[in-house]
Amino acid sequence: MAARKGPQYTRFAPRAPDLPAATFYLLLLSVICAFLVSPPGSWSAWAQTLLLAFFVPSFVAALLTPPVAEALGGRFTYRRSYLLATVVLGLSALFLLTWRGLSLLPGVALPSALAVLVASQAFSIWLRHMALFGVSRASHARSLPASLLQPVLTLGLAFLIFHPPAALIVATVLLLLLGLGSAAIVIRASDRPLRREFDASGVALIRPMLDHVSVRDPDATAILEAFFSRHAVPADLRTGVLQFRGARGNVATIALPTVHPGPFAALGASDLPRHVDTALGPGAGVVFVPHTPCNHDLDLPSSVERNQVVGSLRTLLDGLSIAPVGEASPLVSPRPGSTVRAQRIGNVLWVLLSQAPEPTDDIDYAVADAFYRAYPAGGPRFLALVDAHNSYRQDEGDLSYGSPAHRRMLTDFEAAVRLAEERTVPGAIRVGAAASTQFTVGRHGIGPTGIRALVIEAAGSRTAYVLIDGNNLVQGERDIILAALGRTVAAAEVMTTDNHVVHEVDGGINPVGERFHGEPLASAVREVVDRAAAALEPVQLGAGRAELPGVLVLGPGWTARLLTSLGDTLSVFANLLFTTFLFLLASSLVALAVLR
Repeated sequence: MAARKGPQYTRFAPRAPDLPAATFYLLLLSVICAFLVSPPGSWSAWAQTLLLAFFVPSFVAALLTPPVAEALGGRFTYRRSYLLATVVLGLSALFLLTWRGLSLLPGVALPSALAVLVASQAFSIWLRHMALFGVSRASHARSLPASLLQPVLTLGLAFLIFHPPAALIVATVLLLLLGLGSAAIVIRASDRPLRREFDASGVALIRPMLDHVSVRDPDATAILEAFFSRHAVPADLRTGVLQFRGARGNVATIALPTVHPGPFAALGASDLPRHVDTALGPGAGVVFVPHTPCNHDLDLPSSVERNQVVGSLRTLLDGLSIAPVGEASPLVSPRPGSTVRAQRIGNVLWVLLSQAPEPTDDIDYAVADAFYRAYPAGGPRFLALVDAHNSYRQDEGDLSYGSPAHRRMLTDFEAAVRLAEERTVPGAIRVGAAASTQFTVGRHGIGPTGIRALVIEAAGSRTAYVLIDGNNLVQGERDIILAALGRTVAAAEVMTTDNHVVHEVDGGINPVGERFHGEPLASAVREVVDRAAAALEPVQLGAGRAELPGVLVLGPGWTARLLTSLGDTLSVFANLLFTTFLFLLASSLVALAVLR
């Protein structure tokens, strides 16, 4: 599913700076706060305030938070700790800047700088406890010591400098309790949507998700996959393979599991193309894992099911019968604007489904099943169905069973198959394959298996099939790529794997063509196709399929339920974050007014 079916949660994930940068930010903010607090011209007072009231407590809190959290069963990296300390100190700077600005107005009576600093620490414990509860350890008691480090160190050292009155100390305790209580309210309310729907703590899944994405921590991955597996249901899946073999070995292998390469990151079936490529090994030639017609209903919950699917592909290849190709057709389309293109290669019917140039996204497995029934396995050809998944526009293009688009595609399918049979002519074929893996998810929106090209010379023409390891292709980019390939081949099609590993960036969806687009993308594709065309050689072909009954999948509607719950969680969190912030602000203003 490439279309945005819910909020793009990764865009809210802050990127922690490295430690030297974070230390510089702490020092800079400390300098600003010290200038705001200390009397002009008193450099000794300024230096003392800089060190004791701001830099030292913030730096030491950032340094001690990870070991304190770990000692209490949590985990909080130093990068996250320094980021949190910097944000908290930034809040203090904002309060002091506002105070100093108001002090310049004539006739305005204001509390002391120390009282303002005390008020800001209510926000410090509020923010730190929410962060540590969610990211380090989902326990109030075990997160509290680490949460208190920065506000307690800041106030303790500040009190040594400024000698607070007893009333201010009482206000300090009260404001810290209000900040802690506000954090607890936000946490509890935000946790309810996932508890209600899945009987699991969403807050407790934050740290495993961060650890899985950032370092692929095996324990974090196991926690997340256990959550998915608790709700999985059995389904009967299909797997299929095509293999082109030349005189010197296998040229290319096409794997066709009816599995959706999600749900996210490297969980379950995500990053399936890389896993299949690794499992089949170099002896399989260039491995292609295009997206077969299915959606998030057929996401796999864990690596256990993924290994079942990959094992089935290996078994198929081990028993594959390879035979010469005696006849073939070119790639044909039954009419302008057809949603189906087909090519017959020996005993194989290679069928591509796409609504491009209109938006095209996931095709329900039920739609594909109708095609299989229209052209059953016992028929004269091996049917290889591929969802090209190659024209992304937000929230559009999904194709469901029984829709007008489904009926139109079924009609086009029947016409394309007939035309491919009619255009079939005797003769051997030549095939070449090539791959380029010099791309990254962050810079190019392309996954680990990169760009792959298969060029087939048959029936007097050359056809290029391009597979990009990504989650759909921005609408319009397909046309640019096809135009660029006109010099090399007579016909071409661009496909994407729908690999959900590319979601691990700001913005989440990250379709191909969003970060790397236009002529640079077309040029990169053309280079791979040219290499594949230069490697053309006579081949034989083998095809096989297998049924995989009872494989656990996430099942109908599960992803929609999860996204709805996450949307509710985000909405509750945002509303309560704002509400508790205003509450703490009002409480702080009352306290400052009393202490003035």
